[in-house]
Amino acid sequence: MTPALVRRLDVVGAAVSLLTLALAIVWAFPLLWSIAATVVPRGPDASVLDMLAAYGRVLTTTQIGQWYLNSLITSGGVTLLVLAISSACGYAISQLDFTWRRVLWAIILASFMIPVQALIINHFFLMNQWHLVNTWLGVILPQLIAPVAVIVYKQFFDSVPKELREAAVIDGAKHWEIFLRIYLPLNWGVTAALGIIVFIGAWNAFLWPFLVITKPELMNVTVGATEIRSQGINELETALLTGLPMAIVYLLFQRRVTEAVMLSAGIKG
Repeated sequence: MTPALVRRLDVVGAAVSLLTLALAIVWAFPLLWSIAATVVPRGPDASVLDMLAAYGRVLTTTQIGQWYLNSLITSGGVTLLVLAISSACGYAISQLDFTWRRVLWAIILASFMIPVQALIINHFFLMNQWHLVNTWLGVILPQLIAPVAVIVYKQFFDSVPKELREAAVIDGAKHWEIFLRIYLPLNWGVTAALGIIVFIGAWNAFLWPFLVITKPELMNVTVGATEIRSQGINELETALLTGLPMAIVYLLFQRRVTEAVMLSAGIKG
């Protein structure tokens, strides 16, 4: 490699680094500005302690603790059910030979053509008919539609050597034993990545929880935050407390989240 080429590569690397830094600043600026706006005194008689006290008022005078718990329960329920249903469905389509298997697979692929928002009216009528409005189950059930997770699991199970399954069948293992003891333990990394991305999506969901829950004590934190305005509390502190848990989760599990996005983006028909 010639010195001129090395210098050129160094210049390109420096330019890419500067561009990445600039993009990071642009991405982080709204968050940093919001944090600064809640701790920097807003008037001559205000102090940092006064600004921090605003967070205390949100935590003590609102139901945000209950809203956090509601979000945790519904998001956790959505995540566990989506992973259980998607992994079982992906295994069945990948490894089992049953009637209408190809039709089921075609329906799952075709479901990408229908946005979830287009189904909200139907979902609401169903939840109302089943008397699930203003219940956690009413929040959870419509969010279980996750064709991406089924496809990711199916593709992974397709890549598992068939010799493992054949050996288990020869030893007398049943379908559920092969699934739980062989196939599922092989893809804990995929399950963890999907679990994180599904949990974040369920936690950040707003439209459906906003429609199906009207009682303040049952609201998720994203919906409950809209109730703060009527109580005369600054919305900025509430918004930060609402988004902070998922920001922390993303920072802690960034590699897993990126892996889940790459898995979803790498789907083949």
